[in-house]
Amino acid sequence: MAFLIKSVSTTCGLLCLFLLARTSLASDFVQTRGTQFVLDNSPFLFNGFNAYWMMHVASDPTQRYKVSNVFRESAAAGLSVCRTWAFNDGGSQALQISPGVYDENVFQALDFVVSEARKYKIRLIMSLSNNYQDFGGRAQYVNWARNAGVQLTSAGDDDFYTNQAVKGYYKNHVQKVLTRINTITGVAYRDDPTVMAWELINEPRCQADYSGNTINAWVQEMATHVKSIDKKHLLEVGMEGFYGDSVPDRKQYNPGYQVGTDFISNNLIKEIDFSTIHAYPDAWLSGQNDDAQMGFMRRWMTSHWTDSRTLLKKPMVFTEFGRSSKDPGFSIASRDSFLNAIYSNIYSLARGGGIGGGLVWQIVAQGMESYSDGYEIVLSENLSTSSIISQQSRQMTALEHKMTTRP
Repeated sequence: MAFLIKSVSTTCGLLCLFLLARTSLASDFVQTRGTQFVLDNSPFLFNGFNAYWMMHVASDPTQRYKVSNVFRESAAAGLSVCRTWAFNDGGSQALQISPGVYDENVFQALDFVVSEARKYKIRLIMSLSNNYQDFGGRAQYVNWARNAGVQLTSAGDDDFYTNQAVKGYYKNHVQKVLTRINTITGVAYRDDPTVMAWELINEPRCQADYSGNTINAWVQEMATHVKSIDKKHLLEVGMEGFYGDSVPDRKQYNPGYQVGTDFISNNLIKEIDFSTIHAYPDAWLSGQNDDAQMGFMRRWMTSHWTDSRTLLKKPMVFTEFGRSSKDPGFSIASRDSFLNAIYSNIYSLARGGGIGGGLVWQIVAQGMESYSDGYEIVLSENLSTSSIISQQSRQMTALEHKMTTRP
């Protein structure tokens, strides 16, 4: 998009820049250069959102308008990157019914999501599996192996990372999704620049090994597998950002515990193109007040941004954050204040380079109460929050323009 912005007079103002930036989805793929994201050889900054539910909702053709509405409203708010699930393993409306067996109707729902994103000039980060049991995840893969008579260990769901049969199931899913030819656009997913990046797994955790070593071996194997199929797209792990044993001093920034990942070593793997962090201080530090939670958030963001720039030498994305309406004392004003603070920090860090943007959790359409988790935002209803999100989009677009035209 930056090649369009170059021709815009600096007197056009933020609104003009924002509108021009949204007019076309460039044919090039988003790439990285050092600690920057680049598009058409120019810096690429963004404001984005999570909408994990899109394929699930679109599997009912009568509900697909909700996907279209969210993309339309998000594009109008300047949101240009969406993170969503490219998996649903077993259970209701499953994409993967059993290992290697897929529901074509659900796959066509995912085709619709990709085609609608393309229509509204929004790029996708597509996650390939889940740490949790929601939509199948690790537990479903291990159960499939157990039901097939595969000999498992006492590690439970953590066999997902080490068992050869289970890893084979996952690799087959990766192959199936990446080589899928979209029935609407006719373009294979691995050839479609609408996809910004693949994500190995949402929020990996491993109770059997808190050091980060088990997940590190899995990431290395699976990242190599992804890149053997698709060298055009970026790849990230899906991590929350918890530090592990490789740099013990950094563990002081964790919220008091480890989860089996290692932000440094896991992201140093060369096939991983950028780092990610999530943060939910209202859940992780639920007994602490707002000031303590925001202090943690600032330290969390700054430490990871610094490590991404200096140790990893890769860009970072803040891929999940939000404030839940289920929190004690919640108000729309408190959520807006929280988002303002996060967006301000993202913008400040982006001015120094090394962070592409942030993805708020989560945007939904009207009439999606069954998907409510406390964090949901309906842009057409939550007008003050929508205004804050739009302001961040304009600021990131203006900063991108400034970086593009910098001598």
